[in-house]
Amino acid sequence: MRSITVSLGERSYPIHIGSGLLREIGGRCVEAGFPLRSPILVVSDSEVGPRYLPMVEASLRERGYTVVSHVIPAGEASKSLAVYEEVITTAIQAGLDRSSAVLALGGGVVGDLAGFVAASYMRGIGFIQMPTTILAHDSSVGGKVAVNHPLAKNMIGAFYQPAMVLYDLDTLSTLPPRQVASGLAEVVKHGLILDREFAYWCRGHASELLALNPEALGFALERGCAIKAAVVGNDEREHGQRAILNLGHTIGHAIEAVGGYGVFLHGEAIAIGMAGSALLAAKLGRDQAIYEDTVSMLSALSLPVRLPAQYSEDELMEAMMHDKKFKEGKMTFVVPDSIGAVSIVNEVQQSAVREVLAQLKKEGSPW
Repeated sequence: MRSITVSLGERSYPIHIGSGLLREIGGRCVEAGFPLRSPILVVSDSEVGPRYLPMVEASLRERGYTVVSHVIPAGEASKSLAVYEEVITTAIQAGLDRSSAVLALGGGVVGDLAGFVAASYMRGIGFIQMPTTILAHDSSVGGKVAVNHPLAKNMIGAFYQPAMVLYDLDTLSTLPPRQVASGLAEVVKHGLILDREFAYWCRGHASELLALNPEALGFALERGCAIKAAVVGNDEREHGQRAILNLGHTIGHAIEAVGGYGVFLHGEAIAIGMAGSALLAAKLGRDQAIYEDTVSMLSALSLPVRLPAQYSEDELMEAMMHDKKFKEGKMTFVVPDSIGAVSIVNEVQQSAVREVLAQLKKEGSPW
């Protein structure tokens, strides 16, 4: 088992990465101090639940916990206020109290939704992340929890750290290839922002990562989580450095919103966004080779780097105006200075962003 600590003083917590960890969740909850008298709510989705929920429930009940589960429909559409209200209703009916915990068993959608439930129920109760996708190695670390609004992604949320992250690598074996590639977008992102050697390592080991080679994947997830943990430890609430984790997300979130949170997977949209950020970097005077290498890395991981022709630049720009990074009429972008180093650029001209969007569509795309 590999373990990493997110250092946040009193709110510090461990990330455990290894095989067979879901079977240990009951004991881990006891060790974390969650009392047996307080019910535990497990939130999962319709794809993950049938596979792993019985194992988690059994582990908790073996330790003496009262367990209630809520299974949401799989997919980004479940990150909504309507589904959030349904989960809150389950928590109230189950009698969760201030010492209870909400356990998120699933990918990023489940983690974000369950985390927001934990953050807001009785003004905050215990929370544990149990990610089951590669993509969630990013979203499960750092305490950002949220639901979407039809006009903007993650607009309704909070900063709320989990008590622990329990990452059972056995759950990744059932991921379809497209989900694997989507998750690897956030893995290589961590290299692109802070670790040049790791970014090129991801390209060099792309075939192993896509094939879920245990040694390669274990190393990649540990390195990605460690980079994320270090950034969050320095800037928990995104007042400064943490914003670099948003590389590709300004355009990526707009793509998701315009597509209705269903056309592109999150990692696919972020990959296009990272290609767009590298194009913007070239427009701002950075080396054109940054774009070429970024596209090469993303393409090696079977990720899209182009926008479909039918995506309207006007609609994408409108979606970006609702983004949390849009302030006082000015656009803020995370822009690569080189592979492994980025800058936060304020007051980006909207005309430059429009040019980037047009260029992303130039050669068309099978996506």
